[in-house]
Amino acid sequence: MSLKDKTILITGASRGIGLAIAKKCAKDGANIAILAKTDQPHPKLPGTLFTAAKEIEEAGGKALPIKTDVRSEEQVLDAVKKTVDAFGGIDICINNASAISLTATPDTEMKRYDLMHQVNVRATFMVSKACIPYLKQAKNPHILNNSPPLSMKEKWFAPHTAYSMSKYGMSMCVLGMAGELRESGIAVNAIWPKTAIATAAVEFALGGKEMLKMCRKESIMADAAYLVLNKDAKAYSGHFFIDEDLLRDAGVSDFSTYKVDPTQELMPDFFVD
Repeated sequence: MSLKDKTILITGASRGIGLAIAKKCAKDGANIAILAKTDQPHPKLPGTLFTAAKEIEEAGGKALPIKTDVRSEEQVLDAVKKTVDAFGGIDICINNASAISLTATPDTEMKRYDLMHQVNVRATFMVSKACIPYLKQAKNPHILNNSPPLSMKEKWFAPHTAYSMSKYGMSMCVLGMAGELRESGIAVNAIWPKTAIATAAVEFALGGKEMLKMCRKESIMADAAYLVLNKDAKAYSGHFFIDEDLLRDAGVSDFSTYKVDPTQELMPDFFVD
């Protein structure tokens, strides 16, 4: 398996899971176009577009940092053009950017609702759409969304209806586009963690630093995503992969190295039965 010289366009990779996936692919010598909005240091969140680019290059890849608001069609189209101009095409599109607000309906401000649906659903659809003409020319093209398995169980909606709708919207893109693009040879899949992952979203949206101790490291999602991106696009499409299950199928049996704190019980992630 190798992603050497493959061009990967990924959204929301200035930190967290997106950056971990980008660095994993960079170790093969991949070209990584990073679409993110953070070009200046954030008072609470680590990393910027440019620190991420440096880490990617130190890992062995080529980085193209492009400041992009994924809600803007003009900026997305410009980012795709810059990626193609720099690297000659696009082999892989990863929709990782996401917004989260775990609020009940009466407590969800409409600007928060709009943000989640614009970043999670609309941007996933729009970025994929913009990449498709170039993916059709690639040898083993993939679209990979960071989104959960589809489930119509009430328990996954009731506590945070607006957020759940937006994440399932990303997964519906997988379901529809996998069928739509199958004849073109483009794989469209989703990947989701079995347990909570130690990201800024967990720290600030779920319960602070103590909650991070019950999480796994981002590297488990990076290792799982790497396996998906190396699969035969014509044979593996329309799947909703769970990181641990995917790695077990690949022969991994020891997951202790992924735990943030080996002494703590792991917290299951949302949307996983």
